[in-house]
Amino acid sequence: MDLMRLGLLVCDHVRSEFEHISGDYPDMFRRLFAGHPEVEIVVYDVIGGDMPTDPGECDAWITTGSRHSVNDDEPWIRDLEGFVRDVAKEQVPFVGICFGHQLIAKALGGTVVKSERGWGVGAKEVEVKGDLGLGASYTVLTSYQDQIEELPPGAEILGWNEHCPASMIGVGENMVGFQGHPEFEPAYSKALMESRRGTLIPETAVEEGLASLESSTDGGLLVNWILERFSSDVNRSI
Repeated sequence: MDLMRLGLLVCDHVRSEFEHISGDYPDMFRRLFAGHPEVEIVVYDVIGGDMPTDPGECDAWITTGSRHSVNDDEPWIRDLEGFVRDVAKEQVPFVGICFGHQLIAKALGGTVVKSERGWGVGAKEVEVKGDLGLGASYTVLTSYQDQIEELPPGAEILGWNEHCPASMIGVGENMVGFQGHPEFEPAYSKALMESRRGTLIPETAVEEGLASLESSTDGGLLVNWILERFSSDVNRSI
């Protein structure tokens, strides 16, 4: 069995009062990939200044989400944009989760805005292109306010719903972005919503989001699809 070195680009850390629920973000992603012993997760604390120097350091890359916006004027975000462009040039597999999904668009020439549709929270169903191998749709936990408004050159929408028309994007053969959080567990999603109830997120949106947590989600399906999609690229690089 070939080993895949998966670089986890950590773009935020879980608030200390929530760490008892699911741990920090590296813990969540280790659990997400726990059924795949062929995957070795290599952690890069990019928000703390630990930026990879070369796209070839790992066989593939995946980001965490972040409370920050890709439009924030932070040096680490600008550095990560540059890394995304390098990854695109070198054709190394890259998966953007939430913040990382939006970062793909911004780094490659698209635009990201604070959506007039408001916060997307709780479980959301995403319709997908019929030829992707994901079935007609998948359901994923979400927590976002920014959305991709304009795709970068060469990108296409792979999944969508009414609240987020660009819920899943692809750029070339090596880059995929998901607006949702396959690594989240319902208890953590609930804690985030409750902490923002009536301040950042309106009461009605929180109530709808909490009710949606009864839905089953498809994090495992998305992980399997990601690994199947990129396995041939990774095997060629090993």
